Amino acid sequence: MDQVKVGQFITRKRKEKNLTQEQLAERLNVSNKTISKWECGKCLPDYSLVEPLCNELGISISELFDGKDCEKNTSWVENEQIIKLVKDMQQLKKDKDNRRLFISAIVLIAFGVVLCLLSTIFDGSNAQDFISGFLVGIAIGLFLISVFILSFAAFNIINKTIKHKFKNSD
Repeated sequence: MDQVKVGQFITRKRKEKNLTQEQLAERLNVSNKTISKWECGKCLPDYSLVEPLCNELGISISELFDGKDCEKNTSWVENEQIIKLVKDMQQLKKDKDNRRLFISAIVLIAFGVVLCLLSTIFDGSNAQDFISGFLVGIAIGLFLISVFILSFAAFNIINKTIKHKFKNSD
């Protein structure tokens, strides 16, 4: 799937409907910057917006992701499968982002530990005490940033777990 091609297709279909980015954004309850990102090929619409977008542009979901007009109509089942696929892809990206957050936090913690150990080397004169204190200060800052990053990633995982639990209980 070519994001740029999809974006160009969205632009063409929007203009065929005589809609501005602002008008389309208003109909979809998103910002015009979001529409601009889609049309520039920077990102794809969220799975929850795919169907409303297609309805506004008068296209099928498969046409949207092909980035071109299709002759035959796709069935409802195919559209549902495409939406599920997009949702799964976006969830995988979020999971990958969470893993990156955890790895970043661990690297920052390790770097903080190294700075704490380095601070013990400097001892004696006022300048060395200053350097030692400076290194400890940076290490404490890194630990605090790591706690924030880990909290954010944990919140994302807990939020995902709660959503999944409620979804499965229905």
